Amino acid sequence: MQLNLALLKLYKTPVLIALISCVLFLVFAYDLERTQYLKLVTLYTVLFGLFYWLVKKQNCNQKLLSAIAFLFRAIFILSIPNLSQDFYRFIWDGSMILKGFNPYLNTVQSFIDSGNIPIVNGQELYHGMGLLNASHYSNYPPINQICFVLANLFPGTSILSSVIGLRLIIIAADFGTLYFGKKLLTKLNLPVQNIFWYVLNPFIIIELTGNLHFEGVMIFFLIWSLYLLISGRWQWAAVVFALSVSTKLIPLIFLPLVFQWFFKTNTSLLLKMTKLIGFYAIVLGVTFLLFTPFISVQFISNYSKTVGLWFQNFEFNASLYYLARAIGYTFRGYNEIGIIGKIIPVIVVLFIMIITFFRNNKTPIQLITAMLLALSFYYFTATTVHPWYVATLLMLSVFTTYKFPLVWSFVIILSYLAYIHIGTASKSENLWIISLEYLAVYGVLVWELWFKPKPTLTDQSYK
Repeated sequence: MQLNLALLKLYKTPVLIALISCVLFLVFAYDLERTQYLKLVTLYTVLFGLFYWLVKKQNCNQKLLSAIAFLFRAIFILSIPNLSQDFYRFIWDGSMILKGFNPYLNTVQSFIDSGNIPIVNGQELYHGMGLLNASHYSNYPPINQICFVLANLFPGTSILSSVIGLRLIIIAADFGTLYFGKKLLTKLNLPVQNIFWYVLNPFIIIELTGNLHFEGVMIFFLIWSLYLLISGRWQWAAVVFALSVSTKLIPLIFLPLVFQWFFKTNTSLLLKMTKLIGFYAIVLGVTFLLFTPFISVQFISNYSKTVGLWFQNFEFNASLYYLARAIGYTFRGYNEIGIIGKIIPVIVVLFIMIITFFRNNKTPIQLITAMLLALSFYYFTATTVHPWYVATLLMLSVFTTYKFPLVWSFVIILSYLAYIHIGTASKSENLWIISLEYLAVYGVLVWELWFKPKPTLTDQSYK
């Protein structure tokens, strides 16, 4: 009893911060609508401030911080996501597989139009996900689909029971990231406390646990893969990397960057090439095997069309693309997303090739920093940047000196306000709000690249 009182006295400030945060998370999870903009921003700002104080200012026991991270996530267990509709499609896809359907071959809208809805709660799921989602083919890779199936096996037939199943998977992934993130930080001789900039960040808790985005599962596999790669187990690293790709396709952007990693040793050129080609072959081979149960000519056509939409149709919370679009309007008088969307992938590939071959990426920290820069460039040029995309940048930044992803994880809340037009009924984005978001992000990035004194990160424990 005396020991417990002593611990409580020692950690009274962190415990108080945690309790206040719990109350705010409760309000966020159960008493907030997306259109309550002032309440949304106020809650998020206070939560972020408390989080920063807890991680930066308080010298807390890691077990205590881990327990707090679990407590914050547990608050959301029974809540229905209030900032995203995507989970309705997750449940639909999982239910379709359980009924024996290939989720990639038909749109939700096609079943609604035919009047043949083969799953329970089909109409409710359809209205929940919205017409835009329902009218397009599924683009969620196979590991995602497996998670959707598992969530639908959770006891009960209600939407809430499936939501709980999805949430438990994401929470488990977050703690897998905590485990391997700490091991990777230790191996790189970096402060283990850094992992809590990710795990305790209200952005991560709200977007992943709260809104059920599976970036958390993809990040878990990515960090596990990096740990295995840096530990010298490159074959297993390739297998786990394929699991990450098969959750979300975005890690494919990192594949060229490992080139120097396999060429840094003093072994023969033949052995270096064998390992590099072997790594790529395992990643692509395992990914292909995971897609195999769904593959058909129609699947390839549908999937490629859906992925193409993200480059040539969808627009949301972009930065450099909006500038290019504005130039197009000025000189051509119409939106040139069809042209710009084809140019962007070429520019991104060129950038990745440059940092692959002309930047030193031979140490673990250099490699992870290259990944951070490559993915950041992609998002800076993308036509669509949803808030949860920033999660991967935030995780990678934990192993680097860069803090602009942390700043972005705070100001990204402004993207939810982008449709505010005071005194108008416009449904287009408010570019002033988006400009404010990116002014903060680019401002910190420029400062870190050219003005901030460069601390030296070493990989002593790795060496």
